[in-house]
Amino acid sequence: MPIRTATVPLDTIFDLRWSVLRPGLPRETAAFPEDAREDTFHLAAHDGDDPRVLACITLFPDAHPLGTAAYRFRGMASAPEARGLGYGHAVLAAATAEAAARGCDLLWCNGRVAARAFYERQGYEVVGDEFDLEGVGPHHVFARRLAP
Repeated sequence: MPIRTATVPLDTIFDLRWSVLRPGLPRETAAFPEDAREDTFHLAAHDGDDPRVLACITLFPDAHPLGTAAYRFRGMASAPEARGLGYGHAVLAAATAEAAARGCDLLWCNGRVAARAFYERQGYEVVGDEFDLEGVGPHHVFARRLAP
């Protein structure tokens, strides 16, 4: 079946975000302050009509020195059984298109070092030095300019 993406409410993606990005940690550690903002949006990737969320991402406007209308994304996760099958790519591509439609000129995130190859394949570059997010591990800032 084809991969389907959609903008969804937070509760649709929250369980995947928590189980993949904060395993073994309390559920509230997967809640972000930006989730409550009116300009935040969440996307999910599904296998056709199957309602299970196989990848997710959350985006919101957030300043970055490299862009004037920058959006940041957080909480990008793919279900273990969906990795390497295009669901992460699909949800990031859908998020990129939606952010661009909202006037975004730069997308960026604090991404796990282990995901570096994935982000680079999607056109992202490492900005700055590696850093550690407490309780989560080593990260880089990844950024990608969008065409005007």
